Amino acid sequence: MTDTTNLPYDFAAIEQRWRQRWDDSLAFAVDLESAEHPYYVLEMFPYPSGRIHMGHVRNYTMGDLVSRYKRARGFQVLHPMGWDAFGLPAENAARERGLHPARWTWDNIATMRGQLQAMGLSIDWEREIATCHPEYYRHEQGYFLDFLQAGIAVRKDMWVNWDPVEQSVLANEQVIEGRGWRSGAEVERKKRKQWCLDIPAYAQELDSALDGLDQWPDAVKTMQRNWIGRSTGSLISFDLAGEMDDAVAAAYPSIDVFTTRPDTLFGMTFLAIAIDHPLAEMLAGQHAEIADFIAECKRGGTAQRGEEIEKKGYRTAIAVQHPFTPDRTYPLYIANYVLLEYGTGALFACAAHDQRDLDFARAEGLEVVPVVAPLAADSPDASGADLAAAAAVGDTAYTGDGVLFGSDFLDGLRVPDAIERAMDELARIGKGSRQVNFRLREWLVSRQRYWGCPVPVIHCDDCGVVGVPRAQLPVELPEDVDLTLSGNPLDHHPTWKHVACPSCGKPAIRETDTFDTFFESSWYFARFLSPRDAGQGFAPALAAKFLPVDDYIGGIEHAILHLLYSRFFVRALRETGHCDLAEPFKRLFTQGMVCHRTISLASPVPGEQPWVFPQDAERGAGGELRHRTSGAALVEGASVKMSKSKRNVVDPDDIIASYGADTARMFILSDSPPTRDLEWTTAGVDATHRFLKRLYRHISSAWQQEVIAGDDPESRRLTHAAVKGVTEDIERYHFNRAIARVREVTNHLFAQPLTWDVIDGWMTVIRLLSPVVPHLTEQLWQDCPHRARTPLAKADGLLLDLPWPTYSEAELQTAAEEISVQRNGKMVGRVTYPASADDAELLRLVREDARVQRVLENRTEKRPPIVVRGRIVNFITD
Repeated sequence: MTDTTNLPYDFAAIEQRWRQRWDDSLAFAVDLESAEHPYYVLEMFPYPSGRIHMGHVRNYTMGDLVSRYKRARGFQVLHPMGWDAFGLPAENAARERGLHPARWTWDNIATMRGQLQAMGLSIDWEREIATCHPEYYRHEQGYFLDFLQAGIAVRKDMWVNWDPVEQSVLANEQVIEGRGWRSGAEVERKKRKQWCLDIPAYAQELDSALDGLDQWPDAVKTMQRNWIGRSTGSLISFDLAGEMDDAVAAAYPSIDVFTTRPDTLFGMTFLAIAIDHPLAEMLAGQHAEIADFIAECKRGGTAQRGEEIEKKGYRTAIAVQHPFTPDRTYPLYIANYVLLEYGTGALFACAAHDQRDLDFARAEGLEVVPVVAPLAADSPDASGADLAAAAAVGDTAYTGDGVLFGSDFLDGLRVPDAIERAMDELARIGKGSRQVNFRLREWLVSRQRYWGCPVPVIHCDDCGVVGVPRAQLPVELPEDVDLTLSGNPLDHHPTWKHVACPSCGKPAIRETDTFDTFFESSWYFARFLSPRDAGQGFAPALAAKFLPVDDYIGGIEHAILHLLYSRFFVRALRETGHCDLAEPFKRLFTQGMVCHRTISLASPVPGEQPWVFPQDAERGAGGELRHRTSGAALVEGASVKMSKSKRNVVDPDDIIASYGADTARMFILSDSPPTRDLEWTTAGVDATHRFLKRLYRHISSAWQQEVIAGDDPESRRLTHAAVKGVTEDIERYHFNRAIARVREVTNHLFAQPLTWDVIDGWMTVIRLLSPVVPHLTEQLWQDCPHRARTPLAKADGLLLDLPWPTYSEAELQTAAEEISVQRNGKMVGRVTYPASADDAELLRLVREDARVQRVLENRTEKRPPIVVRGRIVNFITD
């Protein structure tokens, strides 16, 4: 072979050349109307925060591999890009920098677009969208008006987290230890008119339709099911007793409670209602102490679902009667951990078998009565005392299966049977009814901020809420706003909100709330179909052809809200006549995070940043880690998700400048399974770059050499096996395994004399690697003097346009493999067999081997042989 060590791999020139060629020829544009084999690949679009990070690189490289592969398989692939461009971070950044949010956003988009383009992504940039553009949000304003007319959008009083300094509603995530995340003010729980969408009306459909999403990860479907929270139980009526005035007694002869555990009723010790339950509000109007308690609880906002808070309660003078034994009464509490949004805003407490109730009971010094004993205690001769001893409760409530005791007619029943029996009895005595309940609540879409899509309604004293006429859409944001004032800048604008009522013409006020950004991201995938269509948000005919999205790729952090809201949104669009779509995403793939080691000062200064960027650390002569400029001693920490806060980030621009986009793409695809976290290491990137340099130099040299005569069936077999394996792996999203298969065949081809079989092998390797390292492979393909050997290859055609390689079963069947044969773990010999043989055929051939027959003769096989493909067959005999 010719020496290839001096051939330069000028990745920068190669990558620039082919990106320019693809851009000039609009190589990734697709005519949706004429597409006969449509395919839609989409990665979750980014927020324009300023720069891309390695999580973006991994996400978009995966989507790009799929897009290029599907294109080679004959599909007309739609692969667009856009920007989730509205949101509070832009408004905050504008406040801090003295910029307008639009300028900050568009500057960031320009920067990030350039970074993504440097990766060589097969994006149709002519379809680029940004959700902050009026031509985008005009359509969602129209959808909202349709939802309003259909009753899907409503304005209602809702309890919210209110920041009294910002004069704004805060999401639960923006309340930190009871205070506004930005202002630091103590947050209040306040009732306010809010716009929301009636997603609970679709709860049953959203839940049951998950069964049909067979190409979604089970973990994501489980998370969605838990959030929707479908449960079957009893709606129980508890009669009130104790001290109460006539008004309360007349308004509340009973309180309804929904529960999934009516089997634990005999362990009840109290009943609790939410602080904003109507009965609590009525009592607060009569008793100052109750009003003070509720006011105290409302300070600090609302805990997120599932979040633990300090349990607080107020014991009222009212009691409730047990539904099975009315002579037994229990205290009624007002408690801060009971949420009005779930069930009826009231619960009966069997503290022994619910952790929240147990924590509250311990804090209040209330009795804890266990009524379910663990299954280990379930024996025919177990006495009540035995069961009670087994069910003793410490600091942890028992929520598992078991046997009921101390529960009258439920004694001796297992939990599932006891639940059914209790439901039947409640229905028989008229104290309860079976009911299906959902935890899913209205989607609150109101936000009191400037940088968002304006809600397109007008408030008139005479006409009420009036939708903005369609001809006046979009309702655009005013550019001249003062972001230095607290609260919503739109409220402070001197002219923007003052308009004439479209119905009566009298002075009216424009709605100053803007939409939650999830509103924009719940339909953007459809806008890519018709990104410049001014008449409608998307063409229904194209939606019928290209939706649902065939491959949707993004982080697991979006598994609940974004995906759930998008699923709801297409149903709302369907109900209002915009499409006939059941689901937005056919196949969902959630990739792992990109992680990197952390480095910190060995002796950090209190109050100062302890973390150090990787590029600021260096090894001393003795291997010690020190700061590059200050010389301070450093220590390495755990590898965690890359984040600016911990400074364990790697800039993609630096990697592309030092190694090239193809190296970054290949490393991030090959280092670990795509569903798992990826450990970013300099050593791994170096190794990938060395491989690509060797590949480039070796193949470039081979193109210049004379091909020798000779037959090489093993190279043919490995090449065809690689095509088969890589194809199957990409279809299954096993990208790292696909790359490993290619490297196996390259390791073989590196060592072979240059026959035509080896030439064909190298040409196949180039085609298999083209979705992974598109610049390098395109260069090697264009330099190849043997392209005519590949069917359908054009003399001046791009590798990008070549069909995916195929394999021959005949070539695979001629291959032979060896397997070790053992008896009771001891070697017998080795048997050769066709690689295509299944386990049954393999065993038949092994048994026909003379040595194996001699060893097994006159012996009894105790069980079927153990077969480990590619390794051993082990016979277990006497």
